[in-house]
Amino acid sequence: MTVTTADTPVSESKASIPAQPRTLPPARRRDRLALAALLLGTAAAYLWNITVNEMGNSFYAAATWAGSRDWKALLFGSLDPGNFITVDKPPVSQWVMGLSGQLFGFSSASMLIPQALMAVAAVALLHGALSRATGSRGTGLLAGFVLAATPVAALMFRFNNPDAVMVLLMTAAAYCTIRALATASARWLIWAGVALGFAFLAKMLEGLMVLPALALAYLLVAPTTLGRRLLHLGAAAVALLVSAGWYVVLTMLWPESSRPYLAGSKDNTFMDLVLGYNGFARYLGHNHMGRNPMFSLPPGYEFPRFGGGGGGFGGFGSGPDRLFTGEIGFEISWLIPAAVLGFAFVLLARRRAGRSDLRRAAALVFGLWLLIDGIAFSAMRGGMHAYYTLAIAPAVAGTFALGVHEVWQRRSTAWGRVGGAGLALTTGVWGFVVLQRNSAWQPWLRWTILVVSVLAAVALLGAVIAPRLRRLSAMAIVVGVLAGLAGSTAYAAATLPRSHTGGGPSVGPERPQSPGPFDQFRRQMAMFMGTGEIDPRLEAMLRTTTTRWSAAIDRSSPAAGLELATRTPVVAIGGFTSDDPVPTLSDFQDMVRRHELTYYLAPEVKLPDSWRTGKNASPTPGQQDPDAGWWRPVGNTAIYDWVAAHYTPQRLDGLAVYDLTAPPH
Repeated sequence: MTVTTADTPVSESKASIPAQPRTLPPARRRDRLALAALLLGTAAAYLWNITVNEMGNSFYAAATWAGSRDWKALLFGSLDPGNFITVDKPPVSQWVMGLSGQLFGFSSASMLIPQALMAVAAVALLHGALSRATGSRGTGLLAGFVLAATPVAALMFRFNNPDAVMVLLMTAAAYCTIRALATASARWLIWAGVALGFAFLAKMLEGLMVLPALALAYLLVAPTTLGRRLLHLGAAAVALLVSAGWYVVLTMLWPESSRPYLAGSKDNTFMDLVLGYNGFARYLGHNHMGRNPMFSLPPGYEFPRFGGGGGGFGGFGSGPDRLFTGEIGFEISWLIPAAVLGFAFVLLARRRAGRSDLRRAAALVFGLWLLIDGIAFSAMRGGMHAYYTLAIAPAVAGTFALGVHEVWQRRSTAWGRVGGAGLALTTGVWGFVVLQRNSAWQPWLRWTILVVSVLAAVALLGAVIAPRLRRLSAMAIVVGVLAGLAGSTAYAAATLPRSHTGGGPSVGPERPQSPGPFDQFRRQMAMFMGTGEIDPRLEAMLRTTTTRWSAAIDRSSPAAGLELATRTPVVAIGGFTSDDPVPTLSDFQDMVRRHELTYYLAPEVKLPDSWRTGKNASPTPGQQDPDAGWWRPVGNTAIYDWVAAHYTPQRLDGLAVYDLTAPPH
């Protein structure tokens, strides 16, 4: 068998598959400088003006603030330092941001800088994985750059959702698996299991979505006997169970009366949260907003009909086109077609290689990661935030880089030139299609990408039949790749300077919002969603409280907004959806009697007359007469009715404020 280096092209006459080294040669000075430039560039881009995102998602920001104030809140991921209820995710992300707050004081910078540094670490790990898999540090640089230049990465690694640490850990697991595949190393595979265990503690089952790809690649390819492969996989499974299970056991052994309620669960257990609310219930499209949907209007009113979709929310429609349409298309789809084509090209080009071929093994790792997780997202029946697709960003980057590497290796062959032309056309045409959806933004860019990509493809196809053009193959591949990356890179660059807050951030440049029937409603609901301004009078009232919790309000989002504005603990009645069974009316009454609460807050929203249906209906419990035009979207009506019956409200700009320290009537 003829042996070639990773940078040597395969000639037309060589029919055999070139062998590749199982270890990576020492880095040259220029390799180290190139990697340093990539990592420093990623750090500079992601850290620059990061506080423009302020508190990001106030839901997680409040938990970070709580963790910076109280060690138990940090351990469990509590929404408040009084430890009433947690956020609806495991706490790994809160551990990182909360510890940063403990060390440096809670602020936007101390919360978001660790997220940006995770991007640098993920880029470094992806570079290492692809460099070792191909023997080419240039391929590693390409993969790392593609990840850094993916719009959803530019968005979420500067945000405070748990997706950033989850994807870092998934990438670490892929890196460890590549190391394990090279030498059939049980140790590296065990480390992959540890990484996946903590990914599970970041975002539960989503953190394990890469597991089938890693396990299957090792089972099929690792250079050892089948028995040893199974033994190594068993050891890695044990490592995963231990690294994730210790926290599950902790929540079981810790007295429930001494820890916060596990939000999202029906019975205050971690596994109910994993398998129900954040597991099959969400995936199968069961009502994620609970029994008391946030926007269920009172009788006599209905939402107006309108068109269009929401910013960062991917919608409820599942199907094979989900990853390519709407906001999801802008965030992740740019290189998916080329990555799938590259995956197929690597498998076909290396079909005669030995079973343990490392390059094909890497294609299985990243290609199956992309395909399995992409299909899972496409089939998900519930509503899906576009930013969930950060989970496949390393897979897209890795698979695309492997395809480009294989084409580059075979650039002297007709097979390689045809593959290069396919990659150039795929990236260019799809980039044009995506940019066309925002046609008012930089219209020259999409046409430039399309023209350059087509020219590169024509040059490569021409080289197949015209010998005099073959010397242009290398240049055409480089130009085609650069053109294909231009769209996603530009969109990622446009994402960085924008301010992203709330629960559904979006990528790219600012898009003009046309006036609509929901404008007034959105403004009134902003505080209710935890994103609006707090009335200064209410802020002053909460700051002067001395009780364990300054106030109680339905749902976690407004509670989080109040906590961040006043730096006081607030009880989130019913958790994120208002469907959690805490506190009961009896529990709430006990809290009032023990003087643990000062205020109860009930949102009040003025509904537009244009939303009337003309059908008068009897008022429902916890709501004013619809004819009055006011709506009180409370979740726990039993608590509201008891408070309203015994206390007199003070009305402050969209809120009824009840002083629970006053004598009841």
